[in-house]
Amino acid sequence: MNNEYEGTPPVTGEGNTSIAGSTVTDAMMYDETKIAGEIDREFTVESKTQRQLVISRFFRHRLAMVSLAVLVAMVLLAYVGLPLWKYPADKSGILEDGGRPTLDAIPWLDGDGLKLGDHPFGQDNIGRDYFAVTLRGAQQSLLIAAVAGLLATFIGTVVGGLAGYYRGWVDNLLMRFVDVLFTIPLLVVAAVLGRRIQSDSFLVVALIIALASWLTTSRVVRAEFMSLREKEFVEAARAMGASNSRIMWKHILPNVIGSVIVLGTLLISAAILVETALAYLGIGGGQISLGKQVSNYQTAFNTRPWLFWWPGLFIVTIALCINFIGDGLRDAFDPRQTRVRQ
Repeated sequence: MNNEYEGTPPVTGEGNTSIAGSTVTDAMMYDETKIAGEIDREFTVESKTQRQLVISRFFRHRLAMVSLAVLVAMVLLAYVGLPLWKYPADKSGILEDGGRPTLDAIPWLDGDGLKLGDHPFGQDNIGRDYFAVTLRGAQQSLLIAAVAGLLATFIGTVVGGLAGYYRGWVDNLLMRFVDVLFTIPLLVVAAVLGRRIQSDSFLVVALIIALASWLTTSRVVRAEFMSLREKEFVEAARAMGASNSRIMWKHILPNVIGSVIVLGTLLISAAILVETALAYLGIGGGQISLGKQVSNYQTAFNTRPWLFWWPGLFIVTIALCINFIGDGLRDAFDPRQTRVRQ
């Protein structure tokens, strides 16, 4: 008798083995895909904008960050500390102990501990608290330096941008004028302007310093504009009908802003030193400033040196802090910078 299931292939374990093998293969492929995804996620680098890169590089510059902290502390001391101090800057009084400073910042020498006293920086010739006077001078000097630096940066950027973009007779006219001014020392220009413009306003002093300080900025900005005006993005903007003013200030200037910011910080630092030099020449009116204090009490260097040293220390500290901040900004804006100097 023939088996009715004769044409049916015998049932074996091969089919089950094939299904199991397929399951193992799928599991292995899943594991490999999972591992590859984890590796991709591990080695994926999140892209950063130019602003984020600049901020990150600046924050890694330790010297610039320390200088920024010191400068902020001095600004807060001048503008917030003075109104909270117990003595106003213009109130005279009786000299105590010859006007010597009561600040004791080195307690291990005499063993009596840290002491601030009533007049930590001493008193001047008419009995005013010299700490309050120095803070008032710091206010004035910081204001003059900031306004002068910003004005000089603006003038230099405008002149350099016009000369670098238009070239031709515009460039020749502006740069020859700059060359002539370069042959005259900065202090001579500022002194002449100061003698011609007599005023006690800090704005006038800042304007005099700015008019004598913008030359280097114009040269640097001119070179940057001359290089960038030939780039493809400028040609594309010009082909789309953009005006010259729009190309200059909307397309080229953002690519020069890094150099402009660095130059601005250096100009602010130089302005506070120029203001001090002008005070020696009797320019600056009757306003209290750090330079004016140094100038007024230079003869007291041997008899009452604290009248000279405290404003001088403020001037040097502010100038160094701004210079170090400018150095950090230069490294942060430099796209070729691969290692931030510590």
